[in-house]
Amino acid sequence: MASLTRAARSFLRIKRSSRVSRMSLEIYLVGNYSHDIGQLVRDAIDNGMVKGVDQGLQVQRLQLYNLRFAEGDIHNVIFDCCKQLQHLSLDHCDAGDCSVWQIDAPNSSLRVLEVRYSYLKRLKVLCLPKLERLSWQAWMHCEAPLHFGSVPSLKELFLLCGAHLDHSGFSLSQLLDGATEIDTLTLNFQGEKLWIQPESRQLRAAFSKLRKLSIRGIYVELDLLWTINLLEAAPTVEIFDIEVFEHPCLVLHWEHVGIERVQPSWKMPGFTNCNKWQLRELHVTNFSPLMELHMLFVREVMDRAPNLKTVILKEDEEPCKDCEAIGPLPNPVGGLFPRTKNEQETLAQQLRDNMVGSSSVKIIFKSITSTVVF
Repeated sequence: MASLTRAARSFLRIKRSSRVSRMSLEIYLVGNYSHDIGQLVRDAIDNGMVKGVDQGLQVQRLQLYNLRFAEGDIHNVIFDCCKQLQHLSLDHCDAGDCSVWQIDAPNSSLRVLEVRYSYLKRLKVLCLPKLERLSWQAWMHCEAPLHFGSVPSLKELFLLCGAHLDHSGFSLSQLLDGATEIDTLTLNFQGEKLWIQPESRQLRAAFSKLRKLSIRGIYVELDLLWTINLLEAAPTVEIFDIEVFEHPCLVLHWEHVGIERVQPSWKMPGFTNCNKWQLRELHVTNFSPLMELHMLFVREVMDRAPNLKTVILKEDEEPCKDCEAIGPLPNPVGGLFPRTKNEQETLAQQLRDNMVGSSSVKIIFKSITSTVVF
């Protein structure tokens, strides 16, 4: 690119008596070179050496931060001007509070769309035929943040949000209506209230191709059995990933403002499709051995999943800087993760006790320091 910049600089340094009537540029944005080329072209136009320029911006990856678009501009700037765009990340971007962004781009090459901390009321993906992955972290309104039209290539959906207590929740099946090819779904509640309404069989159409289901950020004292409603609606799931949330740094804030955790109101399903479950792996991160709710959940899945091969109980490997800053931390609500072999063996036996057909299931304990298989 350095040699191209030098060549462009030499070419554009023509005598004033000469004039280029038309110039066509295809610019691939790499590093800061596009800025250098842009300045050269601007100077050539200002000096009267170039009469007109056709520019083709070959942007494949674009990250935008802290932008508020004028009404109607967001679609024009992103899809009309960047026709080769494949990866778009928007952080603190919107078109005004409670604005709705409609994407109707049948010729777009976009494959990955990431939205973080946006005041958009809703994103309507009417047509994005090549979109494969969509991620939205933290929306500010209580309504469903997404609506899908034609997204035939969408395989992975990631939704993360810490909902307030007054959040009434929305129907996940309605949000996913139109996105029936998803094989990987992650829902993260960040230790707060569940922002989806109780459903099970209503999700079958949306979950028909699901292979990995991750439910993360479930507060440590909340029941886990409600998640089996989602598993019941997705017999094709092979990996069921649960993450328990316990952060003393946030618990102190919750106590200060008087926030109380509310148990999920979901009822246990009838397990009518257990024999059809294709579940092979159950992962539980931040497993708390002293929490009877956690033990009950793992035993329930082990008892109901005929094809289950592996249960992985994991210690959280990602330290929290805010928790560490507090100083000496209180013991976790559910007790410390079992690290000694004797503790792990005892727990493995408790999980298998009186369980028909569970003796062949591997139970793996993954602590920060070791991995032990029983």
